[in-house]
This record gives sequence, C-alpha cells and structure tokens, in this order.
Amino acid sequence: MNAKWKVGGLVLALLVITGCAGMSDEECMATDWSAVGYEDGARGYTAESFSRHRKACAKHGITADFGAYQAGRERGLVEYCQPGRGYDVGVSGGRYYGVCSVDLEPDFLDAYNEGYHLFTLRSNVNRANSGIYAKEQELENVHNSIRSKEAALISPETTMEERILLLADLKDLSERTGQLEAEIQVLYEERARHQAELDNYQANAVDYGY
Repeated sequence: MNAKWKVGGLVLALLVITGCAGMSDEECMATDWSAVGYEDGARGYTAESFSRHRKACAKHGITADFGAYQAGRERGLVEYCQPGRGYDVGVSGGRYYGVCSVDLEPDFLDAYNEGYHLFTLRSNVNRANSGIYAKEQELENVHNSIRSKEAALISPETTMEERILLLADLKDLSERTGQLEAEIQVLYEERARHQAELDNYQANAVDYGY
C-alpha cells in the first residue's frame, strides 16, 4: 500500500469521521475541504460522499466548498486508482464503485479482479472449514444423544412404552449419523479441492507483482 496514502489516512481520518458523524460550526468553518476530498478519493468514495459533509455543515448554516473538495478528491483518486491499491481492495473483499478515470481503470480493475479472485478462493476454503466444524459438532451431539438414549433403554426404570419410543429415536439418530458422516466427507473433499486451487493461485501470485 502506498506510504503517502497511509500517512494521509492517519492525518485526515478524523476529518472524514467528523464530517460523516456531524460537524460543529467551528469544524465546518475550519475544515480544509481539499483535504477532506483527498481522503474520500484515496478511499475510493463516490462523489456522493460530499452530500453527507454538506448536510452536516448545512445544519450550522455553513456551505461546504465543493470546488475545493472535488479538486482534492481528484488527487485522492489518483492515489486510490493504482494497481496495488486495487489488489488490496479486491483481496480484502472490498467493493469497487467505478470511481477511477478511463486511463487508470483498466490496470486498476485487472489488479482488483486478481485480488478478489484470491479473496474468493480463501472464502471457499473458510466456508468449507466452517461447514465441517458445524457438521462435526452436530455429529458429536448426535453421538451424545445416542449414548444417553442407549443408557435409558437398558435402565430397569424405563417402561416398555418408553423403550419403544427410545428405539424409534435411536433409529432416527443412527440414520442422521450416516447422513452427517457422508456430508462431512463431501465437505472434506470440497475443502481439499478449494485448498488445491488456493495453493495453485498463491504459487503463481508472485508473478502479478502487486
């Protein structure tokens, strides 16, 4: 990520936060609208962001300087619309709002799409892992239930009617066990496939230079 963008973000973040959350009349009067525009541009925000700042200051009877804001935003967009930044946005799963100029957008989008592809591959692996964990937790609960019902089945205090119901429950639980084991196996196979795709992509990702 560009070092200038990092510094700009740290210095100007407060301006953006206060602009969106509600600015006092003193803040609106003292705000460097060019700096606010630069930060919005560097974050890839659309021009609609100015409307929020304008409304915040309009409450105090102060008019935001759109000219200065837009000039700053255009400079910020030059920082944002670089391939490295596009890759970072994509790999984090961020959205692109079509803010880049026609001369910068092609390279930005190429990098963004590569990053977003990596995000998707990682998400596939994570989703499979989550599915495996959830199914294995359910399987453990089923096993616990089976043990509990088997203990009740052989208890001398259990009536014949209760034993009939327990046997029916155990049959259902046994079937569910088989279903879960099959589903878990499928998820393991899916995870292995997704992991192989991810490993292959990451092995070649260095060639992109982002």
